Amino acid sequence: MRLTVFWDRMRQQFGETYAESVAKDYVMAELDGRTIEQALADGEPAKRVWQAVVATFSVPSKLQ
Repeated sequence: MRLTVFWDRMRQQFGETYAESVAKDYVMAELDGRTIEQALADGEPAKRVWQAVVATFSVPSKLQ
């Protein structure tokens, strides 16, 4: 998954502004206690990070 697709899905799920807030502030157990931004900066593949988002939040099937 490309980062552009990842961020598009984040914005569809959370809205333009809230997506960035979730990525910056929400610590996720599925990402070993990191935020989305930290995981991506550490080199985690966007697909794995998106799978963690899906596992944590109620994401509609069309975005999974």
